[in-house]
Amino acid sequence: MTSDGRRSSASFAAPPASGNGNDGKRRSMPWETPISPEAARTAGEGAANFAQIKTRVHRRILERLNLSNLDKLERDEVVSAIAKVVQDLVAQEQLPLNLGERDQLVRQVVDEIFGLGPLETLMQDPDVADILVNTHDQVIIERHGKLMHTDVRFQDDRHLLQVIDRIVSAVGRRIDDSSPMVDARLPDGSRVNAIIPPLAIDGPHLSIRKFKRDALSGEDLVRLESITPPMVQVLQGIVKARLNILISGGTGAGKTTLLNILSSYIPEDERIVTIEDSAELQLRQPHVVRLETRPANIEGQGAVPQRMLLINALRMRPDRIVMGECRGAEAVDMLQAMNTGHDGSLTTLHSNSPRDALSRLETMISMANLNLPDRAMRQQIASAVNVIVQISRLTDGTRKLMQVSEIVGMEGDIITMQDIFVYERQGVDSNGRVIGRFKATGIRPRFTERLAAWGIELPNALFSPIGERAAAEPPRW
Repeated sequence: MTSDGRRSSASFAAPPASGNGNDGKRRSMPWETPISPEAARTAGEGAANFAQIKTRVHRRILERLNLSNLDKLERDEVVSAIAKVVQDLVAQEQLPLNLGERDQLVRQVVDEIFGLGPLETLMQDPDVADILVNTHDQVIIERHGKLMHTDVRFQDDRHLLQVIDRIVSAVGRRIDDSSPMVDARLPDGSRVNAIIPPLAIDGPHLSIRKFKRDALSGEDLVRLESITPPMVQVLQGIVKARLNILISGGTGAGKTTLLNILSSYIPEDERIVTIEDSAELQLRQPHVVRLETRPANIEGQGAVPQRMLLINALRMRPDRIVMGECRGAEAVDMLQAMNTGHDGSLTTLHSNSPRDALSRLETMISMANLNLPDRAMRQQIASAVNVIVQISRLTDGTRKLMQVSEIVGMEGDIITMQDIFVYERQGVDSNGRVIGRFKATGIRPRFTERLAAWGIELPNALFSPIGERAAAEPPRW
């Protein structure tokens, strides 16, 4: 998302069209290219030899360099020292390495010492959003919303465990037989989850959700065809008029990215408190307090969940509360905050539709063991949440804002809502890309009266069901 900011903003990007641009045929990826058994065996032997050489160079480095002083040296000095060791080793043992292979060997040894080993190249690739390591011999990445196999490999499970241990120890955590699962965060903000045997049957597994350096804006979403200009204008007005927003979507749909974009519309003179399991939001306002949960220690003590942080945040005089994701009993306190002077708050939850999001909220309220009747829970939800924004990742990897729905109240025991904008899927083209269009339903939402009271007037053309074009005149803030 931004220079010092957060995550997977490129997750909205559409995947490049398949084919080579000339004959329209799909170009084979490197890992899909068929090779003969003899070539495969030769390549495997070469990779094994290279790995052995790298291990020996690494061992020589450990013998020659004082590792306790590495953090005091500039990276260029360390690289020069490693290059000298490689040069000496090649000369002494007459290793069959050309200049390119020597440079590659130096880079890999540096990555082993300072970085994440074989994953370091993927971490530097701006188009890679997720890195999924399924034991030492299978590394899969997400690029432009699609999963792809890579030829990146670890030497063995022990090698993978060394990288995992380096990650978790840097944040004061541990992973072993007594604590075989861990969540951590890399220095650049990327989220990490690791699980090892005995819980992981086939070997260690590592998942990294990269922290994106450049944040997306509403204009970027329009350019990537994830949203339309009228939808952006309406969402801007909703945030500025302090309506409570719930962002709903599945895993990897882009909920946090959208939450970050909507949060950027909050005026700079307001005090914002953010609460997250893993800090990902990158708010640019000058008055932001960032809170992050803490897991239990090895003795099972000291955990600080989101609900505890939320209760504490209410004592910090926030104008707005932005919660990364509601997933448990904290939903009760979030709804109460929205109902008691902290309007304009935003949060996300996992759900496949706006109606499912309401059902999930009821379930999370029940987790607080307050024994509220169904009608009371629904009244609390209907009075607290004003707008639900549904976002989805489609089968071709693109992200779309599927629905913008307004909650209008209760009819009996049912929460009533109306769609303001929807995305209609119409099929799939020959390249597998989803065909569809954004459409305004023609309903002018009730919240436009509140927006008008805040001096935000949206033209009727924004809600016109005829086509999906930008309004003839911009809204007045």
